[in-house]
Amino acid sequence: MNAEGELLEPKEIRKLAGASKTDEQEAFLKQEGIPHRRLGRRILLSRAHVRAWLAGQVFTPSRGVNLGAVR
Repeated sequence: MNAEGELLEPKEIRKLAGASKTDEQEAFLKQEGIPHRRLGRRILLSRAHVRAWLAGQVFTPSRGVNLGAVR
């Protein structure tokens, strides 16, 4: 079984973002367009999203259901 969990550890996020403060880490993730969630002082970041970002995938933020497209 793989020892890695689905979510990056805080130290891994610090290394990825090159910042120790949560606000700076979140600013980096937003600037790069990497999907994440913030819960208080914690950032939840999926390894799958980081791998996709490294591979060059561009993430488009969802704005909810497009009711104009429903027929």
